[in-house]
Amino acid sequence: MKLNGRRESKNVEDRRGRRGVATGVGIGGIIIAAIMAWISTGGDLGQVLNVVAQQATQGQTTEQADYQPTPEEQKLEKFSRQILAGTEDVWTSLFQEKGWQYEAPTLVFFTDAVQSACGNATSQVGPFYCSGDQKLYIDLSFFEQMDKEMKAGGDLAHAYVIAHEVGHHIEYSTGLLAKAHKQMQQLSETEANKISVRIELLADYYAGVWAHHDQKNYGSIDNQDILEAINCAKKIGDDYLQKQARGYAVPESFNHGTSEQRARWFKRGLECGRFEEAPTFNIPYEQL
Repeated sequence: MKLNGRRESKNVEDRRGRRGVATGVGIGGIIIAAIMAWISTGGDLGQVLNVVAQQATQGQTTEQADYQPTPEEQKLEKFSRQILAGTEDVWTSLFQEKGWQYEAPTLVFFTDAVQSACGNATSQVGPFYCSGDQKLYIDLSFFEQMDKEMKAGGDLAHAYVIAHEVGHHIEYSTGLLAKAHKQMQQLSETEANKISVRIELLADYYAGVWAHHDQKNYGSIDNQDILEAINCAKKIGDDYLQKQARGYAVPESFNHGTSEQRARWFKRGLECGRFEEAPTFNIPYEQL
Protein backbone atom coordinates (compact mmCIF):
# COMPACT_ATOMS: atom_id res chain seq x y z
CA MET A 1 0.00 0.00 0.00
CA LYS A 2 1.09 3.56 -0.70
CA LEU A 3 0.93 5.44 2.59
CA ASN A 4 3.78 7.93 2.26
CA GLY A 5 2.81 11.31 3.67
CA ARG A 6 -0.49 10.06 5.08
CA ARG A 7 -1.56 11.41 8.46
CA GLU A 8 -1.64 9.27 11.60
CA SER A 9 -4.72 9.02 13.79
CA LYS A 10 -4.60 10.47 17.28
CA ASN A 11 -7.45 8.23 18.43
CA VAL A 12 -4.97 5.76 19.88
CA GLU A 13 -4.34 4.49 23.39
CA ASP A 14 -1.00 2.78 24.04
CA ARG A 15 -1.21 0.18 26.82
CA ARG A 16 1.86 -1.78 25.82
CA GLY A 17 3.80 -2.80 28.89
CA ARG A 18 0.67 -3.01 31.02
CA ARG A 19 -0.72 -6.33 32.13
CA GLY A 20 -4.10 -6.98 33.74
CA VAL A 21 -3.84 -9.28 36.77
CA ALA A 22 -6.79 -11.12 38.26
CA THR A 23 -7.20 -10.71 42.03
CA GLY A 24 -10.11 -13.13 42.27
CA VAL A 25 -11.65 -15.99 40.33
CA GLY A 26 -13.12 -16.02 36.85
CA ILE A 27 -10.23 -14.99 34.63
CA GLY A 28 -9.35 -18.58 33.75
CA GLY A 29 -12.74 -19.23 32.22
CA ILE A 30 -12.53 -16.08 30.13
CA ILE A 31 -9.08 -16.94 28.79
CA ILE A 32 -10.14 -20.48 27.89
CA ALA A 33 -13.25 -19.22 26.12
CA ALA A 34 -11.19 -16.59 24.31
CA ILE A 35 -8.61 -19.09 23.09
CA MET A 36 -11.32 -21.43 21.85
CA ALA A 37 -12.96 -18.54 20.04
CA TRP A 38 -9.72 -17.71 18.28
CA ILE A 39 -9.17 -21.32 17.18
CA SER A 40 -12.67 -21.70 15.78
CA THR A 41 -13.44 -18.24 14.46
CA GLY A 42 -10.21 -16.56 13.48
CA GLY A 43 -9.64 -13.96 16.14
CA ASP A 44 -12.63 -11.64 16.50
CA LEU A 45 -13.68 -11.65 20.15
CA GLY A 46 -16.28 -8.89 20.29
CA GLN A 47 -19.35 -11.03 20.71
CA VAL A 48 -17.69 -13.77 22.77
CA LEU A 49 -16.34 -11.31 25.31
CA ASN A 50 -19.74 -9.68 25.76
CA VAL A 51 -20.99 -13.04 27.01
CA VAL A 52 -18.09 -14.51 28.97
CA ALA A 53 -17.08 -11.24 30.63
CA GLN A 54 -20.09 -11.63 32.90
CA GLN A 55 -18.23 -14.50 34.56
CA ALA A 56 -15.54 -12.19 35.89
CA THR A 57 -17.09 -10.82 39.06
CA GLN A 58 -13.97 -10.34 41.13
CA GLY A 59 -11.59 -7.35 41.20
CA GLN A 60 -8.81 -6.69 38.74
CA THR A 61 -5.56 -4.76 39.08
CA THR A 62 -3.11 -3.50 36.49
CA GLU A 63 0.66 -3.77 36.62
CA GLN A 64 2.78 -1.22 34.76
CA ALA A 65 6.08 -2.38 33.29
CA ASP A 66 8.74 -0.66 31.23
CA TYR A 67 8.20 -1.37 27.57
CA GLN A 68 10.43 -0.54 24.64
CA PRO A 69 8.95 -1.32 21.21
CA THR A 70 11.20 -2.83 18.57
CA PRO A 71 11.87 -0.96 15.32
CA GLU A 72 9.46 -3.36 13.57
CA GLU A 73 6.75 -2.63 16.14
CA GLN A 74 7.28 1.09 15.64
CA LYS A 75 6.70 0.63 11.91
CA LEU A 76 3.56 -1.40 12.56
CA GLU A 77 2.32 1.23 15.00
CA LYS A 78 2.74 3.98 12.41
CA PHE A 79 1.07 1.80 9.77
CA SER A 80 -1.89 1.07 12.09
CA ARG A 81 -2.30 4.75 12.94
CA GLN A 82 -2.31 5.63 9.23
CA ILE A 83 -4.87 2.95 8.41
CA LEU A 84 -7.08 4.08 11.28
CA ALA A 85 -6.81 7.66 10.02
CA GLY A 86 -7.85 6.42 6.59
CA THR A 87 -10.95 4.77 8.02
CA GLU A 88 -11.77 8.00 9.85
CA ASP A 89 -11.59 9.98 6.62
CA VAL A 90 -13.74 7.52 4.66
CA TRP A 91 -16.43 6.91 7.26
CA THR A 92 -16.68 10.58 8.23
CA SER A 93 -17.42 11.38 4.58
CA LEU A 94 -19.87 8.49 4.10
CA PHE A 95 -21.74 9.36 7.28
CA GLN A 96 -21.95 13.01 6.22
CA GLU A 97 -23.58 11.94 2.96
CA LYS A 98 -26.39 10.46 5.05
CA GLY A 99 -26.60 13.52 7.29
CA TRP A 100 -24.98 11.70 10.20
CA GLN A 101 -21.97 12.47 12.38
CA TYR A 102 -19.26 9.85 12.67
CA GLU A 103 -17.75 9.26 16.10
CA ALA A 104 -14.47 7.46 15.50
CA PRO A 105 -13.40 4.53 17.70
CA THR A 106 -10.16 4.38 19.67
CA LEU A 107 -7.43 1.91 18.77
CA VAL A 108 -5.75 0.31 21.78
CA PHE A 109 -2.29 -1.24 21.49
CA PHE A 110 -1.51 -3.88 24.11
CA THR A 111 0.90 -6.69 24.82
CA ASP A 112 0.09 -10.13 26.24
CA ALA A 113 -3.24 -9.27 27.90
CA VAL A 114 -5.70 -6.41 28.20
CA GLN A 115 -8.82 -5.32 30.07
CA SER A 116 -11.74 -3.85 28.14
CA ALA A 117 -15.33 -2.98 28.91
CA CYS A 118 -16.18 -6.37 27.43
CA GLY A 119 -13.89 -8.27 29.79
CA ASN A 120 -10.33 -9.56 29.73
CA ALA A 121 -8.45 -11.03 26.78
CA THR A 122 -4.99 -12.32 25.93
CA SER A 123 -3.07 -11.61 22.76
CA GLN A 124 -3.82 -15.17 21.63
CA VAL A 125 -7.37 -14.16 20.71
CA GLY A 126 -6.24 -11.69 18.06
CA PRO A 127 -7.71 -8.23 17.40
CA PHE A 128 -11.24 -7.48 18.60
CA TYR A 129 -13.79 -4.69 18.90
CA CYS A 130 -15.62 -3.96 22.14
CA SER A 131 -18.93 -2.15 21.74
CA GLY A 132 -18.95 -1.49 25.49
CA ASP A 133 -16.23 1.16 25.14
CA GLN A 134 -16.13 1.58 21.34
CA LYS A 135 -12.48 0.59 21.15
CA LEU A 136 -10.46 -1.70 18.89
CA TYR A 137 -7.83 -3.82 20.62
CA ILE A 138 -4.72 -5.26 18.99
CA ASP A 139 -1.40 -6.76 20.01
CA LEU A 140 0.85 -5.83 17.09
CA SER A 141 2.53 -9.22 17.30
CA PHE A 142 -0.62 -10.53 15.60
CA PHE A 143 0.66 -9.13 12.31
CA GLU A 144 3.82 -11.23 12.66
CA GLN A 145 1.61 -14.23 13.35
CA MET A 146 -0.35 -13.47 10.17
CA ASP A 147 2.86 -13.32 8.16
CA LYS A 148 4.67 -16.36 9.53
CA GLU A 149 2.05 -18.77 10.89
CA MET A 150 -1.10 -18.03 8.91
CA LYS A 151 0.70 -17.16 5.64
CA ALA A 152 -1.75 -14.29 5.30
CA GLY A 153 0.53 -11.26 5.33
CA GLY A 154 0.72 -8.09 3.27
CA ASP A 155 -0.12 -4.44 3.81
CA LEU A 156 -3.77 -4.60 2.75
CA ALA A 157 -4.18 -7.89 4.62
CA HIS A 158 -3.01 -6.12 7.79
CA ALA A 159 -5.18 -3.12 7.00
CA TYR A 160 -8.16 -5.41 6.39
CA VAL A 161 -7.87 -6.66 9.98
CA ILE A 162 -8.17 -3.13 11.34
CA ALA A 163 -10.86 -2.12 8.84
CA HIS A 164 -12.92 -5.21 9.75
CA GLU A 165 -12.94 -4.22 13.42
CA VAL A 166 -13.86 -0.67 12.42
CA GLY A 167 -16.66 -2.32 10.45
CA HIS A 168 -18.07 -3.60 13.74
CA HIS A 169 -17.94 -0.03 15.02
CA ILE A 170 -19.98 1.05 12.01
CA GLU A 171 -22.52 -1.64 12.95
CA TYR A 172 -22.54 -0.28 16.49
CA SER A 173 -22.92 3.31 15.27
CA THR A 174 -25.95 2.49 13.13
CA GLY A 175 -27.62 0.55 15.95
CA LEU A 176 -27.50 -2.73 14.08
CA LEU A 177 -25.07 -4.44 16.46
CA ALA A 178 -27.24 -3.94 19.54
CA LYS A 179 -30.35 -5.17 17.72
CA ALA A 180 -28.52 -8.23 16.42
CA HIS A 181 -27.11 -9.15 19.83
CA LYS A 182 -30.54 -8.80 21.41
CA GLN A 183 -32.01 -11.08 18.78
CA MET A 184 -29.23 -13.63 19.32
CA GLN A 185 -30.07 -13.88 23.02
CA GLN A 186 -33.55 -15.12 22.12
CA LEU A 187 -32.43 -17.83 19.69
CA SER A 188 -30.90 -21.29 19.87
CA GLU A 189 -27.13 -21.51 19.53
CA THR A 190 -27.37 -22.66 15.91
CA GLU A 191 -29.71 -19.82 14.93
CA ALA A 192 -27.69 -17.28 16.93
CA ASN A 193 -24.59 -18.39 15.02
CA LYS A 194 -26.37 -17.48 11.79
CA ILE A 195 -26.91 -13.93 13.07
CA SER A 196 -23.25 -13.82 14.04
CA VAL A 197 -22.23 -14.82 10.52
CA ARG A 198 -24.31 -11.95 9.12
CA ILE A 199 -22.57 -9.54 11.52
CA GLU A 200 -19.10 -10.72 10.57
CA LEU A 201 -19.73 -10.73 6.83
CA LEU A 202 -21.11 -7.21 7.09
CA ALA A 203 -17.88 -6.11 8.80
CA ASP A 204 -15.97 -7.73 5.93
CA TYR A 205 -18.15 -5.81 3.47
CA TYR A 206 -17.48 -2.55 5.31
CA ALA A 207 -13.74 -3.29 5.22
CA GLY A 208 -14.07 -3.56 1.45
CA VAL A 209 -16.05 -0.30 1.28
CA TRP A 210 -13.25 1.44 3.15
CA ALA A 211 -10.63 -0.02 0.78
CA HIS A 212 -12.65 1.14 -2.25
CA HIS A 213 -12.72 4.74 -1.06
CA ASP A 214 -9.14 4.75 0.23
CA GLN A 215 -8.01 3.69 -3.23
CA LYS A 216 -10.28 6.31 -4.82
CA ASN A 217 -8.96 9.07 -2.54
CA TYR A 218 -5.28 8.21 -2.43
CA GLY A 219 -4.45 5.59 -5.08
CA SER A 220 -3.13 3.51 -2.20
CA ILE A 221 -3.92 -0.04 -3.37
CA ASP A 222 -2.61 -2.18 -6.22
CA ASN A 223 -3.63 -5.61 -7.50
CA GLN A 224 -1.09 -7.41 -5.32
CA ASP A 225 -2.55 -5.72 -2.24
CA ILE A 226 -6.01 -6.95 -3.20
CA LEU A 227 -4.80 -10.52 -3.68
CA GLU A 228 -3.16 -10.46 -0.25
CA ALA A 229 -6.31 -9.16 1.44
CA ILE A 230 -8.48 -11.79 -0.24
CA ASN A 231 -6.01 -14.48 0.82
CA CYS A 232 -6.30 -13.20 4.39
CA ALA A 233 -10.10 -13.31 4.24
CA LYS A 234 -9.93 -16.93 3.10
CA LYS A 235 -7.48 -17.89 5.84
CA ILE A 236 -9.88 -16.72 8.57
CA GLY A 237 -12.99 -18.49 7.29
CA ASP A 238 -14.67 -20.82 9.79
CA ASP A 239 -14.31 -23.85 7.53
CA TYR A 240 -10.60 -23.26 6.93
CA LEU A 241 -9.80 -22.65 10.61
CA GLN A 242 -11.79 -25.61 11.86
CA LYS A 243 -10.14 -27.94 9.36
CA GLN A 244 -6.74 -26.62 10.41
CA ALA A 245 -7.54 -27.10 14.11
CA ARG A 246 -9.43 -30.41 14.10
CA GLY A 247 -9.27 -31.82 10.59
CA TYR A 248 -12.93 -31.27 9.74
CA ALA A 249 -15.56 -28.53 9.77
CA VAL A 250 -18.90 -28.31 11.59
CA PRO A 251 -21.09 -25.90 9.55
CA GLU A 252 -23.74 -25.44 12.27
CA SER A 253 -21.03 -24.02 14.53
CA PHE A 254 -19.86 -21.41 12.01
CA ASN A 255 -20.20 -17.89 13.43
CA HIS A 256 -17.98 -15.83 11.12
CA GLY A 257 -18.63 -17.29 7.68
CA THR A 258 -16.77 -19.57 5.30
CA SER A 259 -13.58 -18.61 3.48
CA GLU A 260 -15.55 -18.15 0.26
CA GLN A 261 -18.15 -15.94 1.95
CA ARG A 262 -15.62 -13.74 3.71
CA ALA A 263 -13.59 -13.16 0.56
CA ARG A 264 -16.72 -12.53 -1.51
CA TRP A 265 -18.23 -9.95 0.82
CA PHE A 266 -14.93 -8.11 1.14
CA LYS A 267 -14.64 -8.06 -2.66
CA ARG A 268 -18.24 -6.86 -2.99
CA GLY A 269 -17.54 -3.86 -0.76
CA LEU A 270 -14.26 -3.20 -2.54
CA GLU A 271 -15.89 -3.22 -5.96
CA CYS A 272 -19.02 -1.17 -5.26
CA GLY A 273 -18.02 1.09 -2.36
CA ARG A 274 -21.65 1.62 -1.32
CA PHE A 275 -22.47 2.30 2.31
CA GLU A 276 -25.42 -0.03 2.71
CA GLU A 277 -26.65 -0.37 6.28
CA ALA A 278 -27.49 -4.08 6.35
CA PRO A 279 -26.93 -5.93 3.06
CA THR A 280 -26.07 -9.21 4.81
CA PHE A 281 -29.33 -9.05 6.79
CA ASN A 282 -31.57 -8.40 3.79
CA ILE A 283 -31.16 -11.71 1.97
CA PRO A 284 -31.87 -15.35 2.89
CA TYR A 285 -29.08 -17.00 4.87
CA GLU A 286 -28.46 -19.52 2.09
CA GLN A 287 -27.58 -16.65 -0.28
CA LEU A 288 -24.88 -15.11 1.88
